[in-house]
Amino acid sequence: MKRTMIMLLAVSAVAVSAVPAKANDAIKSVVEPFYTKILTRASGADVAATAKATISKDWQSIGDYSGKAKSRDQFVKQMIGFGQFIPDMTWKIEEMIVSGNRVVVRGRATGTPKGPMFGVDGKGKSWDIMSIDIHTVENGKITTSYHIEDWAGAIRQLKGK
Repeated sequence: MKRTMIMLLAVSAVAVSAVPAKANDAIKSVVEPFYTKILTRASGADVAATAKATISKDWQSIGDYSGKAKSRDQFVKQMIGFGQFIPDMTWKIEEMIVSGNRVVVRGRATGTPKGPMFGVDGKGKSWDIMSIDIHTVENGKITTSYHIEDWAGAIRQLKGK
């Protein structure tokens, strides 16, 4: 009886852990293009198409407590502008943590602006910063993104401090 119980517990544990792993992979695959095809390849012609495939039409980008959220269309315009101004910008996923339909991403962004950024002329200097994002995924698309980036660190780096 004891051996049978141990076997049932072991089989149950494998079955339970297999389902979340597949679900985690599926939700991660929704979020991953946000970094690899929008934030990193922002100067590419496919930014708008990738955003439409990845981000819901009523998506909200929330980066502070001002009460003002950025829409998908506003975000696409911003990313295309960043791609022209920071053509080497990359946003690498360092870690992804899934909890239900939410994905927390610790990211690493790098770039070299072609001119003054945030009022600082870095004269060809690059920045390397951390970001933390919390995405909600529903029906295969990102519906909400809370985010914070270390732009103060980028300014310090551009100033050479």
